[in-house]
Parts: sequence; C-alpha cells; structure tokens
Amino acid sequence: MSEPYLIGLVGARGHTGAELLRLIGGHPELMLAFAVSREWAGRRVNEIAPEILDDCLFEALTPEEVGDRRADAVILALPDGAGADYVAAIQKRAPEKIIIDLSADYRFDDAWAYGLPELFRHRIAGKRRIANPGCYATAMQLAVAPLLDHLDGPPSLFGVSGYSGAGTTPSPRNDAERLKDNLMPYALAGHKHEREASRHLGRTVRFTPHVHPAFRGLLVTAHLPLAAPMKAEEVRAVFIKAYKDEPLVSIIDGPPELKDGTGRAGVVIGGFAVSADGDHAVVVAAEDNLLKGASVQAIQNLNLALGLDEFVGLPV
Repeated sequence: MSEPYLIGLVGARGHTGAELLRLIGGHPELMLAFAVSREWAGRRVNEIAPEILDDCLFEALTPEEVGDRRADAVILALPDGAGADYVAAIQKRAPEKIIIDLSADYRFDDAWAYGLPELFRHRIAGKRRIANPGCYATAMQLAVAPLLDHLDGPPSLFGVSGYSGAGTTPSPRNDAERLKDNLMPYALAGHKHEREASRHLGRTVRFTPHVHPAFRGLLVTAHLPLAAPMKAEEVRAVFIKAYKDEPLVSIIDGPPELKDGTGRAGVVIGGFAVSADGDHAVVVAAEDNLLKGASVQAIQNLNLALGLDEFVGLPV
C-alpha cells in the first residue's frame, strides 16, 4: 500500500475548513499533515472533524512555518487578501508544493489554473497552483456554459445563498437575527463572481446576489437571451449532452429548489423554460456553497493535481 499524500490546511476553523477536514479525513489517499487556526490552537481537530482519527491539534503556524512543514499540498481556506504571505512563503521555501487557494485572490491570475473541472479539467491536471472558483461563480458558469454558442446578449442571473457564504467574521450578511424573515440584496453591480464568471466564460454576464436566513445552500436563476428560437426540450437536450459524463452535475426536468442542492456534493440543474416566442430561456442551478461551491471542488482539484482519480474520496 502506498503512503498517503500529506495535506496542510490553513484556515481550518471556518465553515469551509471544517468541511475540508471531514473530506481529508475520509479520503483513502490523503492524510492531514497540519491544520492552522489561531483561534483553536491547541484543541483537537477531531472535535469538529471526527473523521480525523489521530491526535492532530490545531496550530497557529506562521507562513514561514507552513512553508517549512512537510506536506505534498497546502489548501488555503482564507478570506480574500489573507493568503498572500502563505503563498509567498511556500513559493520561496517549497515551490514544489501544490497550493489550492479558495479565495478570489488568484482567479484572475493567468499563472494559476482556474479550478472548475467540469469546464477546464484539461488545464488543471498536474498543476501546482490552482485557484478554486467562487461558490456562485461555479453554479453560474455551469448554468450558462452549455448555451454559450446559442446566446444573443449577456445572460442575467439572480442568486440567493445561505449566510455561511459570508464567512465567520460578523457582518450584516451573516447576522441571523437581521436575516430572520428577510432577504438581503448586496453588491448590485460588479460583484466579484460576476467578473469571475464573465472572465472564464469569455462572455459578459450580469449577476445580483442575495442572502437569506438559511445557513447553507445556493440557488441561481439564469435568464438567457437566445440568438435563434429554441424549444424547452432542445435546451434541456443541450445540457444533457454537455453533462452526461459529469457525476457531480445532475439534470432534472423541473426547477430545483434551494434545498435540493443543500448537502449535495454536486450541482442540480433544471427548469429549462422558454418564452412563448422561443427567444428567451431560463435555467435554474442549485448547489451547496460549502461543498461543490468550495470544499468538494478543492478536493476535485487536489486529486487532479496529484494525478489521482478526480472523484476519489468524494460522495459521488
């Protein structure tokens, strides 16, 4: 039996970090090398991830210490702008280490592979620097990409997510009391996931996000202007053809609800409605922002970078 790959995790205390710990602990080819959390330093990792069976403790490691620690790969599950020192230290001290970054910091950097496997896996395999896509950007691109050649104008997307997407730092967007019986729009134009999806699709998209009282889950409704009239069954057939070999993309007839994506490793896409004149299609995508929107996708990318089967260790 071969030795497992050693994985370091920085930002292990956050919502996504906890999901990553569970996935690493249940992965047959991976072993947790270290878990960095200043707040939880000294506490046992298996307090939040029972899948980690050893006595591993959370540690408060500096970027230089992370660069020096033995690991085949390091996953950075940090807020935007917080990971640069870790990237610099790893690149200086151990450039051979794989880095999977979950922030938006490198999604626009051509030196990093953009890690949305269903669309770009050929660019990810064997790479050492991989930028994980945003949660909304994942659902948005998967809901639009199959119809790119049929569009006449920018798609417009309406998104709703649970408040875990706002992270653990207190803000109005993760204030459960303020969100109670409420729906909160934000970043009405120029949201980072709008720019991200536009860049990687090669087509301008418009996007308005909202947050509501559920903890997790994400739903995107895509309005797609068509260059030539199509029937609903034709739209559905395009999506079936595009994703027939993708185990983490499920195609259904009716529109998925937010709860259909919650707790699921992949994305559910459905609806496939068309206006009476055939010039306008509507597609709905649901996913779990902490799973396919973050941690599951990070493990997909890590598997590809390590040369493993892309879906090993995932609940496919």
